[in-house]
Amino acid sequence: MGPIWLLVGITAIAGIGGTGMGGVVACLFRKDSDKTVSLLLSFAAGVMTAVVCFDLLTEALNAEGVADVVWLVIIGVTVGFVVIALLNAWIDRATNHEVAHIDENHPRTADSLEELTHANHLQEHMEGRQPRSGLFLAGLVMAAAIALHNVPEGMVIGASFATTADQLLSNRGGLIMAAVIGLHNIPEGMAVAVPLISGGMRKRHSVAVTALSGAPTILGALIGFLIGAISPTALVISLSFASGAMLYVVFGELLPESILMWKSKLPAALAVLGMLTGLIIIYL
Repeated sequence: MGPIWLLVGITAIAGIGGTGMGGVVACLFRKDSDKTVSLLLSFAAGVMTAVVCFDLLTEALNAEGVADVVWLVIIGVTVGFVVIALLNAWIDRATNHEVAHIDENHPRTADSLEELTHANHLQEHMEGRQPRSGLFLAGLVMAAAIALHNVPEGMVIGASFATTADQLLSNRGGLIMAAVIGLHNIPEGMAVAVPLISGGMRKRHSVAVTALSGAPTILGALIGFLIGAISPTALVISLSFASGAMLYVVFGELLPESILMWKSKLPAALAVLGMLTGLIIIYL
């Protein structure tokens, strides 16, 4: 199997498999799962941080024959961070209005798994205060938004593997990044599937739509991989952009969501454990 097809397979597991798993979890949704999801998100955030700091950025900064590499890395990280931040701002605006909030004190942040997936809005629909079709439309909008969001996440996977184009399976950093992005995609898949199911779509169809929203991850991986293979300078740009994108995912999404879901010291402890786990896997 050639490296491109191997990359496609690995990315499909992370993208389609991760969001699809989120759809399956949504079908078995439990209201008491906040703490478990909080710890999983924290651990994934720690592993991502380790891969970015100890693998991607290290590889970019040590690139040979690239002038002003530090400034190139800084620019790449900044652009990657800003692009993902803007995408998430658009997603928030596009998906936060399908149900009027109960009152001015109702939280707009993802401080529980139900709020993150809009499942707590279902009661409003069931009691007739909002049309049921609103949740279905919200699920479709969320699916489109997540699909767009998955392109730069796929670029992270592709850039991670671009350093070892001929031996993808020996690239621990790339494999770890694919795994943690797949884990990160589970709650995103739930955020797509829950409103679809609540809006009347059959569960198997909602799982299929949710899984398909992860397909653009493959396109992003191919872009990141091919750009990184052009030249050492292109590789630095690709790795830096990927690092900035993941730093936003960690500090703008995963850690805030995990801490808001469970206001405890344990999410912080799991984040540190994730960093140490990533460090061990990368270097041992």
